[in-house]
Order: sequence, then C-alpha cells, then structure tokens
Amino acid sequence: MIQNYITQNANRYASKWLVLIIDIISSCIAFVLAYCIRFNLSFDFDVEKLYIQLPVVAIISAIAFLIVGSYKGVVRHTGVRDVYNVFNAVCLSSIIMIAVVLINKEFGFFPDFTIFLSIIIIYSLLAFIGLTASRYMFKALYNSYAIRDLKVNKNVLIYGAGESGILTHNALTNHSKSRARVVGYIDNDNQKAGKQINGVKVYHNNVLTKDFLTNKNISEVIFSIQNIAPKKLRSLVEGLVELPVQVKIVPPVEDWINGELRASQIKQVQIEDLLDRAPISIKNEKIEKEFLNKTILVTGGAGSIGSEIVRQICQYDYKSLIIIDQAESALYDLQQELKQNGYHNFIPIVGDIRDKNRLNAIFQEHKPNMVFHSAAYKHVPLMEYNSYEAIKINIGGTKTVADLSISHKVEKFVFISTDKAVNPTNVMGATKRIAEMYISCMEQQKKTKFITTRFGNVLGSNGSVIPLFRKQIEKGGPLTLTHKDVTRYFMTIPEASQLVLEAGVMGDGGEIFIFDMGESVKIFDLAKNMIKLSGLSYPEDIDIKITGLRPGEKLYEELLANGENTLPTYHRKIKISKVRELDYAAVRSKIDELCITNMFFSGNAVKLMKGIVPEYVSSNSELCELDDRRTSSDDDKPTLKVVQS
Repeated sequence: MIQNYITQNANRYASKWLVLIIDIISSCIAFVLAYCIRFNLSFDFDVEKLYIQLPVVAIISAIAFLIVGSYKGVVRHTGVRDVYNVFNAVCLSSIIMIAVVLINKEFGFFPDFTIFLSIIIIYSLLAFIGLTASRYMFKALYNSYAIRDLKVNKNVLIYGAGESGILTHNALTNHSKSRARVVGYIDNDNQKAGKQINGVKVYHNNVLTKDFLTNKNISEVIFSIQNIAPKKLRSLVEGLVELPVQVKIVPPVEDWINGELRASQIKQVQIEDLLDRAPISIKNEKIEKEFLNKTILVTGGAGSIGSEIVRQICQYDYKSLIIIDQAESALYDLQQELKQNGYHNFIPIVGDIRDKNRLNAIFQEHKPNMVFHSAAYKHVPLMEYNSYEAIKINIGGTKTVADLSISHKVEKFVFISTDKAVNPTNVMGATKRIAEMYISCMEQQKKTKFITTRFGNVLGSNGSVIPLFRKQIEKGGPLTLTHKDVTRYFMTIPEASQLVLEAGVMGDGGEIFIFDMGESVKIFDLAKNMIKLSGLSYPEDIDIKITGLRPGEKLYEELLANGENTLPTYHRKIKISKVRELDYAAVRSKIDELCITNMFFSGNAVKLMKGIVPEYVSSNSELCELDDRRTSSDDDKPTLKVVQS
C-alpha cells in the first residue's frame, strides 16, 4: 500500500505548508518527550502545564521555521544544506524560548508560565534529531520504492571518489528519471580503496577488467575528475574503449547549472576530450590593448575559423567590427548569435573578396585598422579539379585584400594559412603557399605590417574528418579512411583562433608564425576510438573502409618546408619560421601573370603555379603529368636563398 502510494505520486512534491505543519507537530512531540526524559521516562509532572506551554512552543517553532525557511526544502532531495537549515531553525526556536522564559520571569507577565532550561535543552536535541531523521526517513522510502519502480536498467561506475565523484553520485540518485544505479567508485588512492561513501564501495582502479565489469554487469563508466589533463584522460579512456562499457564524462564545474550538477549534463566522452589541447583563456591583456578603439575587418567571418575569431574579438573593447562573407545564411546565423549574446557593435556585410570595387567601397567607408583574412577555399579534393576557383579566391582574393590594405593604410594584415602550404602536393596547398609569398612581397613596401599564421587541421571545422566520422557513425557506417597510415595534427577552433589573435598582436611584419600542434594523430586509431566511444564495437558494429588517398592528399602534414626552421617567441605555442627569402620582384610578376592567365580559364595556370612554387609536386592526381614535363632547363623558377625572417 505504501509502495503504491509513493510510486503513484513519485512526480509530485509535498506542499511546503504541509512540511511546515508536520515540522511544528514534530517539535511539539519533541517537547513532550523532553519532559518525559527529564522526569525519568514518566509523567510524574504537572501535565496540565503542557496545555499552556505547547501552544507557545508551536508558535515559537513556527516563527523560527518561517524565518529560517527550513520547510522549503524538497524532502526527497534532503542534503547537508537542509540539515544545516533545520539546525539553525531549532537553535533559533530554543533561543526565542529561553528569551521568552527569562523576560516573563523578570517582568512577571504570566506568573504561572515557566519552562525549565533543562527541558529546553533536551527539547532542542530531540527536535533536531526528529526533524532530520524524518526527512531522511522519507527520502529513504522514496528511494526504496519510487526509484525501484523505475526499473534500474544500467549499473554505473564513477571514476573518481573525490568531491566531484560524490556530487555525480548525488546527481544520478536524485534525478527523478534516472534509471542508473551506482555500483561503486573507482580511485587510484590506496587509502580510499575498500572503504564506502554513502554506502557505495570504493574500488582501486586496478580492478577495471573485463571480468569485473561482466560480473558487476557494468554498462557505463563516468569520469568525474575535475581539471584532469587531456593526456591522462586519453590514457585512462583508451584502457576502457576495448571493454564492453560506455564511457562518459562530467563537465567542468564552471559549466554546471547554477553551481549544481545535473544528470543531463553527463555526456558521452568526445574524441575532442582526448586530444592533448590545453584550455585557453579568451581574455588577454596584450590583445585587449591592441584592439582598443580599433576598427577590425574579418574576411570569411562566417566560416568555422573566421566566426570564432569574430566571437573572440567581440570580448574586447574595439571601435567597430566588420564581418565579410559571401555565405548569406551562415552570416545571418552568426549575426543572430552575436545579437543574442548582447553584442551590437558589429557590421555583417555580404560580399565577395574577388570583387575589388565592392571591397574598396567597404575599406573607404569603414577605414579598418586591422584585417584578419580567413576567407579561402580549403577542401583539397574539390580544389584539385577546380583550380580556377582556388586561384581566384585563395590567390586573387588575397591579393585584392592585401592591395587594398596598403592603399587604405591598414596597420596590420593577418593572413591565415595552412600546413598544406608546406611542400604542397595539391592545388589548394599551392594556392595558399603562393598567397603566403604574395604577402611577403607586400611586406617589402613597409606600409602595412603583413603577418602570416600557419597551422594544421582544426577540430570541428568545415571539412574536418571528425564531423564526417560522426555522420557516418550515425548512419551505421562504414567509416571511410583514405589510408591506414595517414596522420594529422589537430587543434580546437577556439585555440587556433586565439593563437591567430596572439600572433597578430606580437607580429611586427614579415613573420610566418607556426603554431604548436602537439603530437600528430593516426587517423585510423582516431576512427576506432570514435566508434568505441559511441558505444559500438569495431569491426562488428561499424567497420572502417580504406578508400585510397584522394587526389592531392598527403600521408602526413608538415609545418615547415625544406630549409625552414623556427625561432621561439614569448608564447610557448607560437614560433617564428625562419623562411627563405624570395626574389620579390620576380615572384610578384609571376603571381600577376598567374592571376591574368587564370582569368582566361587557361590550362597553363597550374603549370605556372608549379613554376612559382618549385616544391609543388602533385600527388595521386591527373596534374602529376605536369611534373613529368618539367625539366631542369625551366628558367621560370624564382631565385631562392635561405635567410632568417
């Protein structure tokens, strides 16, 4: 009967006024019991005095409970804070009671009314014990019957027996719709192993074996360790992905809702959590000083990198932010996002960087002090057979923006390049390298400070392999991989954008800044981990299909070209490339010729690119035949000599 009543009303909450009435009645019962204890568990006292004293006790208790608000807590979720409130309410009622007795004794308002101080002290203890016990008793009943009725369908281990682990346990057990049962904690602290926390056993992490998980019927392991290093998390998770469990993680404390962890916030471990990328701090004093009262223009501002650069610039006290992109829908979405976040001092402009007249009008109207140029085509296989567009945007567009920056006396121009520009094997990489070279030519005029940043793949960006793998997993696979040995460097979008801003601030013009990308990641291993982190198994549930290298694709990426080296900067993740100096006049002439040739859809455009960038050798592409035709007698190659930038 009790079980049926509780389960039927599991989603209803008791009225706070009902809780107040029950608390007052409990206080009165505690007062009567105090008399019995005081007189040796008998009624050997003037019982008629209770008729006068009990109404006073009830009124004083009600006043104390109303002042403290101890009756407002949700009884089924009683915790330490609720017990603290009960303690405060009982202490306050005792103080008021003693004050009433002493005042009445001093002034004699009611000669027949008095309460022994020993009675009040005993009453305080009994009331505190009774009110606390009643709350935990109801909580235990609820947990025993109502939650049991939810039919627990998964057993969970919490990795981490610290404060965060205990809060995770509370979030799971207090969640009304949770069907998880915490079987134990896992911790590497020998002093904790074998003990219990809230009735849940703590195991040492060496018990995590397939047999242990099978015997305990564990289906989930939740990592609840705050500020854990990605490298350590990766090591721990990789030891679990081979086991038949799902791996989840508790978010950082700063992401908890109103300082409290909710069960709904515990999410599946993402592959991004395992890559060794340090968290960044958005606010930076050097960047803040550089951007103060400046007008900043961002091309490609609605793209994955460009939009994050915009978001981070919005954190600073700039004068005006001009966002240019030809993708209308993406730009509109960014505009709405910035408005919802309270940013208004920005101007979104739908425009094409190939349109010199349109860009010139924008420069004339807004007079930017800094330009961040991120607009580009970057999909390697597509650009391999669309060289006209790649040259027109990546080279011609960059040339247009750079020329206008000089004409309109822009202070700094920051160009966002890629590791694919190093020893390029594809059209996209070659166009970005030629754009880098043009930027170096413009720096020689010493009017605008031209700065180049170069980094690898960005997690979650358009064209990144991780979103592609996620879509393929959602569709049931297989995951398509070009080669089993292919490796890539990765960094997060916020980190890449932060480093772009940092490099823009520290640059004095002419530098190529190389970002520390950490360790290269084998894509085949990444794909297997993504499958397993999705709760599936490889190859039983989802297989990995090797499709062969795509046109222009490398097995591995490089951040430095032959003959290049790096110098350190004050920022440990940013280095300056010691690059090869160019014959600037010859290079600029060749780039002008390339842009003109490309306007006429000439098939010679790619051949000209190979002349400008001698290290550009096509890979796995129809354009390889152009390499075969090049001979040592070619005299159209620019002269190169190694110097330090």
